[in-house]
Amino acid sequence: MSVQQSYNTIKETLANVGSSFGLDLTAQDIKLEHPTNPEFGDLSSNIALTHWKDAKKTSGEAFSNPREFAETLKSELAKKSVSADNVAGPGFLNFKIPQQELFEQLQLIVDKKADVVEKTNQGKKAIVEFSSPNIAKPFTIGHLRSTIIGSAVANLLEATGFTVMRDNHLGDWGTQFGKLIYAIKEWGDIDTISTSDRPVKELVALYVKFHEEAEKNPAIEDDARSWFKKLEDGDVEARSLWQQCIDWSWIEFEKIYAQLDVTFDQEFDDGRGLGESFFENKMQPIIDELKTKNLLQESKDAQLIFFQDDKYPPLMIIKKDGATLYATRDLATDKYRIDQYGKDILIVNEVGIEQSLYFQQIFETEKLLGWIKDGQRVHVKHGLYRFKDVKMSTRKGNVIWLEDVLKEAKDKAKEMSTQNQDEMTTQIVGIGALKWNDLRRRSELDIVFDWSEILNMEGNSGPYIQYSYARCKSVLRKAVDVDFNDFQVSDLTNEELAVLRLLYQFDEVVQHAASEFSPHFVCTYLFELAQTYNSFYNAVQIIKADNENEKKFRLQLTKATSLILQKGLDLLGIKTVEQM
Repeated sequence: MSVQQSYNTIKETLANVGSSFGLDLTAQDIKLEHPTNPEFGDLSSNIALTHWKDAKKTSGEAFSNPREFAETLKSELAKKSVSADNVAGPGFLNFKIPQQELFEQLQLIVDKKADVVEKTNQGKKAIVEFSSPNIAKPFTIGHLRSTIIGSAVANLLEATGFTVMRDNHLGDWGTQFGKLIYAIKEWGDIDTISTSDRPVKELVALYVKFHEEAEKNPAIEDDARSWFKKLEDGDVEARSLWQQCIDWSWIEFEKIYAQLDVTFDQEFDDGRGLGESFFENKMQPIIDELKTKNLLQESKDAQLIFFQDDKYPPLMIIKKDGATLYATRDLATDKYRIDQYGKDILIVNEVGIEQSLYFQQIFETEKLLGWIKDGQRVHVKHGLYRFKDVKMSTRKGNVIWLEDVLKEAKDKAKEMSTQNQDEMTTQIVGIGALKWNDLRRRSELDIVFDWSEILNMEGNSGPYIQYSYARCKSVLRKAVDVDFNDFQVSDLTNEELAVLRLLYQFDEVVQHAASEFSPHFVCTYLFELAQTYNSFYNAVQIIKADNENEKKFRLQLTKATSLILQKGLDLLGIKTVEQM
């Protein structure tokens, strides 16, 4: 029997036994967790605590307390050849997975190179929209969060069987382009921008200058609006300058995505993503459908959606001047996705937490339109990066450019290195540190940016996990010509057992992280695995073990740990290095 079969057997038998006490439960209703203290066992169920009041004895009487019910369940399980190891506390039922099953799972991890995540979502499709920077504006440290969290969420969904499409919903439309076109024509130089190493910086400088001049002469705001109107109407000059702004921006975007090892589907504009401009001519059918279904109401000459019982504030669809808004384009975007990829498509937006209300309004509107069901639209929220005494503003030109942060990460990783590491290694360590620092916590939390925390080798950091992987590889390099697939071990040390018990949990951790759209669960697991392996490494001899069986088993543990660490980091978008 495999570990997964043990899980299923315990759940099914618990549900079956529960029914004999009047409980209406299925195997899916039974939750198994891991006891905090491993001495209690590998798996734990709180069924007795949650259902003792509803359970009835054979006599029809209720159980007096959850522990009494737990002890009764333990006895009944034994009759069905399922052994609960003990009852703990007020009524937790604890189980141990047979050691042979743990060995079999260990071998499976090695044989399948850690590709042991069950494809529970096979046949399903998902679009994950993330990053979504604005054209002609800086790609700042603030964009890092959506980019790496969204990429990790896409990887997790893919690992569990989803066919995933990665989209980059660029901010490539809006009145800001009227301002930028005006600024380019008034103060800019096309050749200077085109030959710049970082053309977006030139565009930002012009954008800042526009707002400085607008404070002195507000009339230029009208000129900017006029240029955006020309852009909307297809004016050749306006369209040409707008396209140049996009191409200039991608010079920087491509550098950053390459360093972060982030890609988007070629299906979406050759990997650039479908920006807002793509949906400009797709909004009128949405407006018509909203009107047909009587969802639009006029208020102060604007068109809004009012939600029943004021569940949410009204959502504006058309401004009083007839202009559309983000909401109009976003509805058109989702309708396009549903029409193209099927009505059951899962659509995930990785966007800042400040947009929570807006997405609730969008999702509710799509339900009212009959496009989606509950759970089909997901907003993965991220908090802000915070810095001491620094507030970012593009208009004021006060921003922290992501490209500068990535360079600083590599430089600091190089300073930290105790060896003469090559540039590729320091880049992997530095950028891995940045990603881990973000992904290791719940995405909706704010982050205080602290270099000493990011690059810490001892604590919960990217370099620590990468170093643990490199340590495993160092051990394995010393085991030349050792066939460690064939071992016979009966008595395990506590340190060996601790690693073994963690390895089999990888699948369920990934499944949970994917279902919650939360990469931090994988980080928590990998950190615990790295700590546990390092404790094992420091407690026992591996290459110089007392006998060949111990040596082979410990090498097998090391191999499996390296594979899981590498696979887990890969799901997070973090690369590994062989030596540190």
